[in-house]
Amino acid sequence: MSLRQKLLLVMSLTVVLAVAAVAWIVSLRTRRAFADADQKRAAALVDQFRREFQGRADDVASRVDRLAASDRLAGMAFELARTGGDASPYLNEAAALARDYQLDFLDIVAADGGIVSSAQWPARFGYHEELPASPAQPTFLKREALPDGASEIGLFALRTVRDASPPVYVLGGRRLDRGFLANLATPADTSVLLYPVLTPSFDAHELVSTAGEVAQPARYQGLIEQAASQAKEAHAVIYVTDRREDSVDATAMPLTAPDGSVLAVVLIANSRRSFVELQQHIRAIAYGVAGAGILLAIAASLWITSRISRPVEQLAAAASEVAAGNWHAHVDVATRDEVGALAESFNHMTQQLAEQRERLVQSERVAAWRELARRLAHELKNPLFPLQLTVENLVRARSLPPEEFEEIFQESTATLTAEIANLKNIIGRFSEFSKMPKPQLEAVDLAGIVRQVGSFYAPALAQHQPPIALRCEIPAGPLPLTADPELLHRAISNLVLNAMDAMPQGGTLTIGAQAMDGAVEVRVADTGTGMTPEECERLFTPYYTTKQHGTGLGLAIVQSIVSDHGGTIRVESAPGSGTAFVIEIPGPAGTLGPSNPGREFTTEALRARSPD
Repeated sequence: MSLRQKLLLVMSLTVVLAVAAVAWIVSLRTRRAFADADQKRAAALVDQFRREFQGRADDVASRVDRLAASDRLAGMAFELARTGGDASPYLNEAAALARDYQLDFLDIVAADGGIVSSAQWPARFGYHEELPASPAQPTFLKREALPDGASEIGLFALRTVRDASPPVYVLGGRRLDRGFLANLATPADTSVLLYPVLTPSFDAHELVSTAGEVAQPARYQGLIEQAASQAKEAHAVIYVTDRREDSVDATAMPLTAPDGSVLAVVLIANSRRSFVELQQHIRAIAYGVAGAGILLAIAASLWITSRISRPVEQLAAAASEVAAGNWHAHVDVATRDEVGALAESFNHMTQQLAEQRERLVQSERVAAWRELARRLAHELKNPLFPLQLTVENLVRARSLPPEEFEEIFQESTATLTAEIANLKNIIGRFSEFSKMPKPQLEAVDLAGIVRQVGSFYAPALAQHQPPIALRCEIPAGPLPLTADPELLHRAISNLVLNAMDAMPQGGTLTIGAQAMDGAVEVRVADTGTGMTPEECERLFTPYYTTKQHGTGLGLAIVQSIVSDHGGTIRVESAPGSGTAFVIEIPGPAGTLGPSNPGREFTTEALRARSPD
């Protein structure tokens, strides 16, 4: 992404985020204001409902009090006491009294709890009626059964008939239904709903409002069940339809019986239409301001980039030239601001870099040859010391008898021969390292080379004591590559020999090859003792070795071969977990994809493939 695009993006994001933050804050404050207003309105309606409910309760209590104190019921109580509780003459008495006193429910109950007369269910005379423990309590809610098997919720009062002995009770009440809600004065955007809890499961048909049936009653189910199960007020936002404008802030208020069970739930729902419409209006304004801000940001970014991005682009181009090797790159910037000062510093830097590069190259060459000479001198010093001792022994042996001189002479010549051979080996390896041949590139199959190396070393691994198991994980198909097969064979063989030396007590040697994205990978792993991070860092340094007997040039040669093929080599090791060398070499473009399912060869299988 260019500087111009970044400036445009930053300025556009700044405008959008600023507008979004303002819109969010305004929307949040608006939401809180509406929420406070809804809470106050809901609280006012709840208070109004409670006053209306108390007024209805006082009315029911007054009617039942007058009925219990009437001469008509006093005479009925006297006749029941005189006839020994004969209720047959009063079968329809409760219905007449309910009409006279405008009660929806009325039961006249004897002292033993038997129903003398029932207005709502005349056939229940003689049935037992469960009465509250304290007849003197003002009013209470009660679920009343009806002849058709249904039931209704009513507001009841229980009183004792005046001067009745034994006592006769009057249980009267009025329905808690839609008519009860009609007396509530509610604003135009507020509705009051009533749900009588008549069954354990939610029944959508029981939810009513002052306007009649409720649209989408199932949407209120969760709030009603929450208030009914917890027996306390609950609040929630109810989406009556899929449109946000049709949502309401609902408060559910449970109505309980004397035993604490919830018999009905009253819902007060305030419409959120005005709030949602205002929120949408704020959002539309925010979109318009953000669009205008983005256009202004584009114009400002174009003006700024003409003053800043072009000089910076020139600096970037000059830096790319320096990275490509042109140490004399120069930038011409006419401005006198910070960008101009940066250009002058860049030009000065490139001039100093060109001068320091020559000095650095010469210093590095001298340091490299000094380090190489120091290491070679160290390697040559080791065999020179026994050569010196051997010659001194021969000089001293000249004075000995011929028989002793002959014995010492034989031993000394053997030592001289061995150490001279060691010197030749050191010089030969150094010469080999310094005269690595250039790769002779040709089309090869890397899988075949790895398989050939495994077959070559399979007998030696099997004869090793203790034996070393060999596993070759090679794809079934070829791994085409443009490389020098001899040098690759030599590099992989070097790694195999290293792995064998790392497992003197036996173990498992794994050789694998697979295709990567545009490259091939060769992995040689052992189960030896592993190496520390410090040893891994110095592993490819010439003449550095972790073995007791070694020149320290083997891995340096491997790295040189891999580097000549444009590849990389890395080591993965930790103390106690073995070591793995991983070679990655770029393959021909378009020829390498994911490897086919691989085949695994064991030591025995490779020995069968190897020549006798």
